[in-house]
Amino acid sequence: MSSWSATVLTLFPEMFPGPLGLSLLGKALANDLWSLEVRDIRKHGLGKHRTVDDTPAGGGPGMVMRADVAAAAIDAVPRNGRPLIYLSPRGKPLTQARVRDLASGPGAVLLCGRFEGLDQRVIEARQIEEVSLGDFVLAGGEIAAMALIEASVRLISGVLGDHASTEEESFAAGLLEYPQFTRPQSFEDRPIPDVLTNGNHKEISKWRRARAEALTKERRPDLWTLYEKAKR
Repeated sequence: MSSWSATVLTLFPEMFPGPLGLSLLGKALANDLWSLEVRDIRKHGLGKHRTVDDTPAGGGPGMVMRADVAAAAIDAVPRNGRPLIYLSPRGKPLTQARVRDLASGPGAVLLCGRFEGLDQRVIEARQIEEVSLGDFVLAGGEIAAMALIEASVRLISGVLGDHASTEEESFAAGLLEYPQFTRPQSFEDRPIPDVLTNGNHKEISKWRRARAEALTKERRPDLWTLYEKAKR
């Protein structure tokens, strides 16, 4: 049995496993390095039409997922110490640090919203952690759930096969990853930087760190500020 387990609550279970069942993650899933359970929220819907939503209190556009339906779907899942996460654009931004925490734990229970959102009362009653992928809005939480699962599963021992590859990538040391190169030696009159082909590993490491710092400072001043503080 796998030790890391994801349970996804969704109105569209047919979307899974999707990309999670392909490539290295798919092989790891088949080899029981992690497990995926998908549950249909609509099975807990009300009446013959399995209704899961209603109009927003106070008026406004769209529909809102009902608290009683969401609670029934949540309560039917054995948590086994796993955090309960609602993918929402108003949640706390997902970071690599949070991903590492999730990867080192027993897994996660992920609730995928639709419509205008989820009744606030069930968020409070079930102490649901709200997580966002960024400052944009998707049609539902399924793609966000897949991204969170992939980010976590790839850190599980044995999934990628090369532990060092996760230690040098973006965010691992608080920086964006340095540029990568491979053959051919020259592409459209653009050669590989000489420092990467001279065999001096100390110089290579120094160059990579400098490029990572420059990229982070240019593209992510927020990360650069945190990196500078951490060095003091």
